[in-house]
Amino acid sequence: MDDAYQAVLAANQRFYQAFNEGDMPGMEAVWSRDLPVQCIHPGWDPVLGREAVLESWRDIFDHATGATLAPREERVLLQGETAMVLTFEQIGDQPLIATNLFAREAGEWRMTHHHAGPCRSVPPSPGGAPSRLQ
Repeated sequence: MDDAYQAVLAANQRFYQAFNEGDMPGMEAVWSRDLPVQCIHPGWDPVLGREAVLESWRDIFDHATGATLAPREERVLLQGETAMVLTFEQIGDQPLIATNLFAREAGEWRMTHHHAGPCRSVPPSPGGAPSRLQ
């Protein structure tokens, strides 16, 4: 796997780590500072703009139930200076599928979009190494 691919996976992991730890500085570091950002939490209307997106995460962290979220079956599509990660998530009994978009900004991969929503099921166990979308 090449360096860009590994760097995108690492950025994706930092997002989930910040979520699971309720780490607001970590969440702030994940999101783009220069590009437009948006987030669609399950059941929410779209949240647009960096400040609104970060405020939505503060609200989620303030009302956290202790549930954790781990990506599974990550699939990465690199497109020059942008990348998409398609992944499954499970929070409590709710299976989700998420799309995380990243862009290279000042040499780092930063999130520009996160969208999670319900799906039928999450694969029962990690399927090994993440894959590239073809």
